Amino acid sequence: MRRNRPRSTKLVIGIITAGSLLLLASDNPPARIPSYVAWTQETFVAISQGDAFRGMLLARHCDHCHGAEGFTTIGSTPNLARMGKLAVWKQLEDFRTHKRQARPMNAIAESLSSRDVADLVAYYAKLPAFNDPEDKRVFPQSQPDPVHSAMVSRLISFGDGERGIPPCQACHGPVAYRPGAPWLANQNAEYLLNELEAFATGSRANDINMPMRTIAALLTEEERKALAQYYGSGLGLEPAGEK
Repeated sequence: MRRNRPRSTKLVIGIITAGSLLLLASDNPPARIPSYVAWTQETFVAISQGDAFRGMLLARHCDHCHGAEGFTTIGSTPNLARMGKLAVWKQLEDFRTHKRQARPMNAIAESLSSRDVADLVAYYAKLPAFNDPEDKRVFPQSQPDPVHSAMVSRLISFGDGERGIPPCQACHGPVAYRPGAPWLANQNAEYLLNELEAFATGSRANDINMPMRTIAALLTEEERKALAQYYGSGLGLEPAGEK
């Protein structure tokens, strides 16, 4: 005759089983998808068909934060003038799908159609990046300390092999520009520092294959600040080796 197990025994068995399932789950965590953007032929075609004139009209709603000519008066906000189409497209798509979090931008991106996004990126990509004495842009900021400039030049040109840090120009280009990557040559220091810190802590996680999260976490706090100041002062407009 089969005897019923005491309730306490059943409880212990249940706890052990649940714990085993949790251990199995921790060994095989669900894959985190950093971005839903796929660089397919269809994506490139959609991006290339943008109407810059229509984008200019749409961008009037963006002027309050990003500036009438793509240069903002707010140091914590990115400049979009001359930013590459692919880079802006990806960020707007990541905002729309909440793979990149920013309270105003998530809602704004959700309201845009695919055509709207293509038109906006076409417009911003055509804007001139030279200084306009009539605007109130905060870029460029003051020159960084010469010691920091030398340190940053090495990081941009050579990286740090001992720590596994590749040169910044490998992805962002020798003059802070490369198609597909965000253009850093005319970016605000405060914004860059905020994003480097976000990557370092993992609070921003929309970089495919984690290059920026990995690199930013390996950089020291001083190096992150120095890099932000370097680009924010406009030094990124020249090859790093020429400083």
